[in-house]
Order: sequence, then C-alpha cells, then structure tokens
Amino acid sequence: MLNSITDGLLCCLMGKTTNAVGPLDSVESSNGYSFMEVKPGRILRVRHSIPNRPTPEEPQEPQPGGAERGTVHCKRKITVYRNGQLVIENLGDAVRSEILHCQNSSGEPNSTVELELSDVTGQTPCQAPSGTPGCGTPGCGTREAAPAKRRKRKPKKVVNIDCKKQITSCKGTHSDVVLFFIHGVGGSLDIWKEQLDFFTKLGYEVVAPDLAGHGCSSAPQIAAAYTFYALAEDMRAVFKRYAKKRNILIGHSYGVSFCTFLAHEYPDLVHKVIMINGGGPTALEPSLCSIFNMPTCVLHCLSPCLAWSFLKAGFARQGAKEKQLLKEGNAFNVSSFVLRAMMSGQYWPEGDEVYHAELAVPVLLVHGMHDKFVPVEEDQRMAEILLIAFLKVIDEGSHMVMMECPETVNTLLHEFVLWEPETPPGDGQGEKK
Repeated sequence: MLNSITDGLLCCLMGKTTNAVGPLDSVESSNGYSFMEVKPGRILRVRHSIPNRPTPEEPQEPQPGGAERGTVHCKRKITVYRNGQLVIENLGDAVRSEILHCQNSSGEPNSTVELELSDVTGQTPCQAPSGTPGCGTPGCGTREAAPAKRRKRKPKKVVNIDCKKQITSCKGTHSDVVLFFIHGVGGSLDIWKEQLDFFTKLGYEVVAPDLAGHGCSSAPQIAAAYTFYALAEDMRAVFKRYAKKRNILIGHSYGVSFCTFLAHEYPDLVHKVIMINGGGPTALEPSLCSIFNMPTCVLHCLSPCLAWSFLKAGFARQGAKEKQLLKEGNAFNVSSFVLRAMMSGQYWPEGDEVYHAELAVPVLLVHGMHDKFVPVEEDQRMAEILLIAFLKVIDEGSHMVMMECPETVNTLLHEFVLWEPETPPGDGQGEKK
C-alpha cells in the first residue's frame, strides 16, 4: 500500500507515468490531482479544480409573459424503415435557421432530413424539404414523382422527441457549472493542459480523468477491462461523483462516444456537449482487419513504430514542435496490450444514427482540417443528424487540434459555453425571425 501511495503521488507531482496505483480515493495533492476507485482495484487519476470564485451571480430571472430565457422547444420525429432508410422530421422551432447546417438551395432551413443508414459510399444524403420533387441524389427515390396509387411503407421503428430545453450562458462565476474533459485512445488528461488552465483561470470548475490504462490510472491486464461498456461505466462513475446542475462535456476522438453516452443517459444534467474530431454518428465496431489484431508479441515489438505512425497520421506537419507536444501531453504513451485491447473493445451497436438523432442537447463540433483519422465529411454528417449543432473547422489543425491550436480552440469552446439562443417574442415557442 505504501508503494502504491508513493507511485501515485510521484505521478501527480512529478509527471511520472505509472499504470499501477493503489486505492487512494482519499488522497488528493495540492495541484488538484486525485485518485478515484471506480471499482475494487480499478483506479482512475482525476484532475479536479475548483477555483476561488467571487460572490456567485444571482440566478437569471424569467422573462415577462412566462417565457424563460433560452427556452427551446425540441420536437422531431425519427422514422426507420425496413430498407434501412432513416427519415428525420424536425417539427419544433428550435432555432433551426441559426444552428442546424442543413439547408436547401434557397437558403431556408429544412424541416425534413432523409438519410440512408446503410449508406457506405460516403455520398451526401438527400436534404430536400418535404414535398420537393426528386433531386437526383442516389437513394432519394422516395422523393421522385410517384404513381397515384402507391403502397404505404410500414416503418420498422418510430421515435418521437418532444421536450423543452433551457439553454443558458454558463460563466465561470456560476457555481452550478462543471466542465468535463474526456480524452481518446492513447492520450491522457495531460492533452487538455491548455484548456484546463484556460478555463480554471476564468473561474470554471473542471474535471478531467485518465481512462483506464492511460496516464496514471491503473492498467488491468485483461482485455475485458477496455471494452466500450467498461470504460463508459468508469465515466458514469466520474460524472455522478462530480456533476452539478449544469454540466458541459468535452470529448476528443474516442472520448466523444463517452460524452454522447452520458448525454443520452443524463439529459437533464448535461447542458451542452463539445465534440472534437469525433467522427460520424455510426455504431462502433472493432476493425476486423487491423494492425491491432496482430499477435501481442508482434504488436509489442512494433509499439514504438505504432506511436510514430499515430504521430505521422494525426499531425498536419512533422516539425519538432508537434513531436514535443505529443511527448509533453503523454499522447500514445500506453502499452501495446492496452492499445490492442482498446481498439478491439470498440463495440457499441446502440450508438447509431438514431441514438445520436435522439439527443436534444446543443453540440459544438470542432474539426481539424488536416486530420488523417477523421475526414471532415464525418463531422458534417454528424451535424446533419444532430438536432442542435454548430460545426467549426480549423484550417491549421489536425487530429490533436486542441494541442496544436490551443488559443483558437479555447476561444471556440468559451464562446459556445457562453452561448444561449434568443428567445422568440411571446411564450418562447414562436418562429424565430
């Protein structure tokens, strides 16, 4: 036990990387690092910072006439047909002209989005409004002129979303706001250093865990410890421990999937979500033909090469600055066993297009244009599926954009954290002009 305490404190205070720590749930260093035992023997390092705040601001008063500030009516109908076709009808008035990047040629926002769940060709889905004649897009046959008599298709699944969300500005002086940062495969909470420092200085409470097997968290030597469901339950435990009334989730790459999971599980607690280079709204399946499926002994020998392959693929430029950033951020500094287990454990069939379309939380999508892992088309597809979404592309960034372009990313994140929609006149449910 004494050795575990020593290793854990050295990891926090000196930046030493270790994957063997003891149950130190009550040990917290002066710089905000602590250890949380999510399950017996399964321990995560967590950076939790609560800055000294001035007197908290008073709660916002409701607007005259019964309309609450930032109230949005989220209403949509999601229909899945037996041929794999997905039709999304946006029936509410959720500031669509300002947020959803899905418009027709006249510039007016669409009321219906039609997509093919089985589409693997990368073709742009049909986005013509309801009642428009055939647009010529592959897979858009249902919009073409039809005979007078046509057999009515029977849907396989219909999901109705009808709720009101109060989307408000979140300031560092608000004591009910917490920002959660979740990294992806091969990273650690250290990749968020610039963002954690930035928001802490502004007065925000921030929480950033190391995933199991990463950074200073424990690294169980069993593949089942790194499945999506095992890691998602870890993030659930961290969220439940630190969450307050308004929580903002920020995820990078694989970490975006855990943000989506939490937003789906806790719709009343998750206030906003930020997805950085997270990819499209598709169910997770491990690659059947991947370098990570090699025998462990071979993968262990190649692990240094794998790390540099990740570096080469993830960064737009191969300069000394980029290499140093990964080294300082403990990016891809994990064992070959953990890498292989993480990649093969990415199985989450529930996280498909319908799952994402059900989210009523506002989402900011940040994409590094030179990302070799995630094409920009995937984030564009995500923006089309989500009910309320911004998509921001950073020309100078790639996969690790928050490390490459910290000032730009921090500005975008902060603007979104402070953003709230304008409430239409009247009862808050009228058309936005």
